[in-house]
Order: sequence, then C-alpha cells, then structure tokens
Amino acid sequence: MSARPRVLVHGASGRMGQALLRLAAGREDLDVVAAVSGRAPKQRVIDGVPYFGASELGGAPTFDVAVDFSLPGGFDPLLALCVKRGAGLVSGTTGLDDAQRGALDAAAATIPVVWASNFSLGVAVLQDLVARAAAVLPGWDCDIVESHHTRKLDAPSGTALTLGEAAAGQGATPHYASIRAGDIVGEHLVQFTSHGERVELVHRATNRDIFAGGALHVAARLAGRAPGRYAIADLLGAS
Repeated sequence: MSARPRVLVHGASGRMGQALLRLAAGREDLDVVAAVSGRAPKQRVIDGVPYFGASELGGAPTFDVAVDFSLPGGFDPLLALCVKRGAGLVSGTTGLDDAQRGALDAAAATIPVVWASNFSLGVAVLQDLVARAAAVLPGWDCDIVESHHTRKLDAPSGTALTLGEAAAGQGATPHYASIRAGDIVGEHLVQFTSHGERVELVHRATNRDIFAGGALHVAARLAGRAPGRYAIADLLGAS
C-alpha cells in the first residue's frame, strides 16, 4: 500500500459521491485515484481525478479501498473487483438483498469490509452507548424516536433500527416512533425509562457532510487492515 491510501469513489455522480469527492480534496490522509459513475462521463478528468463509467470499472487504476454509495445493481461488480485486487470496501449502499449481504460476508474472508446504514462517527459512538446502557438497565423501557425531513419515506430509519439492534442485543425491547418535518437532517433519541427516572441518549445531525466525512475517515483507516467485517466503532480515533 502507498503511504496514503488510494481511494476509488463508486457512485460518484450521486449526492454522497459528490460530497466524498469534494471533502476528499481537502484531506491529507488519502488520495482519490478514480471516480466511477453509472454512465460514461463526458469529461474524463476533473480536478485531477480520472472518471470512469460503471461498464469501465475493470479499467480503474490500482486502489487500496473503494468507497461505495451507489445502487444495488452496481454493488456486485465492485465487490468482485475489490476481492480480485485485494482492496478494502467501505459501503453505504442500501437495499442489498440476502445474496449480496451473504457475498459481503464471504468477501470478508479475504478483504477488510465495512457496511453501515449511517457513517456519522457520532452515531457509531451512540450505538456503543446504547448497548452499554441496555446491558446495565435490564427491565427498563426502551424507546427510539427518530426525526427526518419530509422527503424521507422509510420509517423507522435504518439508523433507528441499527440502534434498536444494539439495545436488543443486550436484552432490551425497543419501540420506535418516527417524525417527518421540515428539513431535519437527522435526529435520534434513545430513551431508557423506569419508575421515577429516565436516561436519554441523543445524536443530532445538522449537516449531511458528516456522513461523507465519516466514510472517508473509515476508508483511510480500513486500508491495509487484515481481512474481516469491521464496524465504524473499530476505526474511530486518530489512527
């Protein structure tokens, strides 16, 4: 691996892909060596980064880790290429089916992989806190309230379900409530309640760049690691 991890951005034409490219340009801990979008690009090089269409994926230069925010239809070729080249994969692509999730597990035997529904570093910390609270507060009610903008259709959010899984893994029974209002980027409240007292754990996102920034943080620290399934919490910290 080179001194700075070489990153391929997959799904470069989407909102997250554009944020990844914009934020990566200001980082000193990685280099973007390729950007891949669904269609062949009209301009082959933008700001020093070579662009490829999905059908040209195999021609991408050597990379250490791919960051993927695309669609399920493009996931399989990228995973296969990462396995073939021995490169890591960081993916936030949603809607994967059982076969694709199984393929991700199988790939982890040969490459390091991270899949997450939310790449906020703060949410990763919240998930750990929720699990710890559920473990030491048996029998307490557990309620998760998530708030998002009015254009978000799925409810509960994927992040709320992930937090619920963290609580359920320690014996709690989570209940969910969803709010859709205005332009809320994302808020998640996990509440543990007993007679006479309540514990509240909250994360509020005010800028969508945190998700792209978190994915880049993870990618820079995943490159060169041993094969396996990693969680964001495994890759927090300065190095």
